[in-house]
Amino acid sequence: MRRRQHLLIVMLIVLIAAGGSRLAAQSPPPESSTAEEATRRLVLRFLTDGDFPPFNYFDEEGVLTGFNVDLARAICLETNTSCDIQVRPWDTLMHALNRGDADAVIAGHKVSATLLRSVDFTERYFHTPARFAGRRDAEQVEITPEDLDGKRIGVARGTAHEAYLKAFFRYSVIRELDSPELARDALTSGEVDLVFDDGISLGFWVAGTASRECCELKGGAFHEPKFFGDGLAIAVPKRDQQLKSLINQALKRVRASGRYEELVLRYFPIRIY
Repeated sequence: MRRRQHLLIVMLIVLIAAGGSRLAAQSPPPESSTAEEATRRLVLRFLTDGDFPPFNYFDEEGVLTGFNVDLARAICLETNTSCDIQVRPWDTLMHALNRGDADAVIAGHKVSATLLRSVDFTERYFHTPARFAGRRDAEQVEITPEDLDGKRIGVARGTAHEAYLKAFFRYSVIRELDSPELARDALTSGEVDLVFDDGISLGFWVAGTASRECCELKGGAFHEPKFFGDGLAIAVPKRDQQLKSLINQALKRVRASGRYEELVLRYFPIRIY
């Protein structure tokens, strides 16, 4: 009788232990729940400046607007958070970020080795390619070093665009002017056959009244990071890798939803890529 009671007690203990193991296996590890809680935010605080159209600027009614501003709002929408976007002077933005005044800076910063010493960056959300522009009534030529052999190309002196031309378009006649505006004037007057400059500013010029509809973009975009930078990205604190991941995932969803393309078409008059 005692032996039977002893066996029953042993079996009961085994069943209780097995049940506890199953319950432990079904419970999520505390680390995962902690990670999820860490990425939940009620608000994302962005800093930008107000004098970099069409990326961030004040409109005629004094309302902050621009590509960067609307992209920040789209990121907040994707992360289901409120958006707080404040304006600070350009040269104070990174200091304010490192002081903890904001979660991120979205103001058109190019990723550089200098900035990477103090902040981290998300994935690139915009690239600033170089483009050629030429007269609409000129003969059509391929934009290659071979096809531009002997062509007169205007470029602003001392710029990365000048350096690129001298590295890859050595058989063209390169005319260095003191500013991009003077290079464009040389194109409209016929002193040069093409100009080579930042694709964004050239796009606004050919679509605006200053060009008097004389010209158009020619060929495709040039993206070489060595000359034209590694693209624009959102600055985040080095210590907050979860925030960086959160914004990167939101950027992917903004692109996948088609919202990113809508913003590009809203703020840029012609395709610059």
